[in-house]
Amino acid sequence: MGKSTVSRYLEQHHQIPVIDADILARDAVSKGSPILAAIVQRYGQAILRPNGELDRVRLADIIFQRSSERLWVDQQIHPYVRHRIETTLSQPEYLAQSTVVLAIPLLFEARMTDLATEIWVVWCESDQQIDRILQRSVSLSEQSNGALQPLSRDQVTARIQAQMDIRRKMQYADVVLDNSHSLELLYQAIDQALATTFPAQQQLA
Repeated sequence: MGKSTVSRYLEQHHQIPVIDADILARDAVSKGSPILAAIVQRYGQAILRPNGELDRVRLADIIFQRSSERLWVDQQIHPYVRHRIETTLSQPEYLAQSTVVLAIPLLFEARMTDLATEIWVVWCESDQQIDRILQRSVSLSEQSNGALQPLSRDQVTARIQAQMDIRRKMQYADVVLDNSHSLELLYQAIDQALATTFPAQQQLA
């Protein structure tokens, strides 16, 4: 929990370019995309919102209740995301950078660790993580004027449990950032990590 906060700080305060896998995953299922067509073929027109876009809440209810369906959806989206990351990294403006941040929430689950030369994991206690996701969900619902329904605690818990346990991720990390306290302390930890453990010419996930 805190990937976006860390990525935004690195981009805005340290001018390090960020490639956000969440944005690429949304592109993968955008209206008119082949992957969205495959999802509709599998789950029917009910998986779409009235405007023809993917109903992410409905899809989430399916895939977080049935691991086989989550695996199928991941198999559609993850190769697309990986290809887009590799294509972006090969562009001249990225090749010229000494450091690029790859913000990939499912880095381990999607088997993309080979894309990075250093791995950072952002951590907080599970109860705190759930509360923050619930607060963000309510905020997004309000911003959408009710078009998006806020998540329930059970829905959030199911999503977290579907991922690799955070403590296992921490074991594989080069840097672990504690996001259980204030933003100021988190920013200080980021600055320290950059100064002490971040060699030149690498990609950070």
